[in-house]
Amino acid sequence: MLVQRTLAGESRAFDLLVIKYQRRVERLIGRMVRDSDLVQDIAQETFIRAYRALAQFRGDAQFYTWLYRIAVNTAKKQLLELKRDPLVYQSQMKTGDDDETSGFERELNAQVADTETPESILAGKEIAQAVNEAVDALPHELRMAITLREIEGLSYEEIAQALDCPIGTVRSRIFRAREAISQRIKPMLERQSGKRW
Repeated sequence: MLVQRTLAGESRAFDLLVIKYQRRVERLIGRMVRDSDLVQDIAQETFIRAYRALAQFRGDAQFYTWLYRIAVNTAKKQLLELKRDPLVYQSQMKTGDDDETSGFERELNAQVADTETPESILAGKEIAQAVNEAVDALPHELRMAITLREIEGLSYEEIAQALDCPIGTVRSRIFRAREAISQRIKPMLERQSGKRW
């Protein structure tokens, strides 16, 4: 409905679409790009491109699937441009402050109850960090597939549309990503067996 209202000339309707999807788009881009200023720039460019291409939205897919595809393509283009200038690329790809926590860490930290022991809290943080590092170490295609599935909650069909690849490829990428993450954190979990964390 907001898309139709925007196409009818109601600019406030597109503002509502931006408000609704901005955080999700930024979170997606943040898994590809580490510089928070660059994430915001790419998100803004994503919404500009979406606005300009809105007449091409056919409604075959969910709006956010269509928007995510634009975000992924915009981020890829920006990353390619940065790679052409090695000095800019290196400064943009730094991981930021140590105080920042990623999505997996925040989610795990939010689940830790006040009654947990300091040891279990530390173990939980270590595992969350290991999961984040495992996700970050994945090849781009696997990282995007697992992020869209596990963090954004998209279905396999929606991911296939967003990444413009067959559903079998999506299933394979998610399986391979899960296997790689599992192999990386398995030793930590084995050390923690029998403990509540």
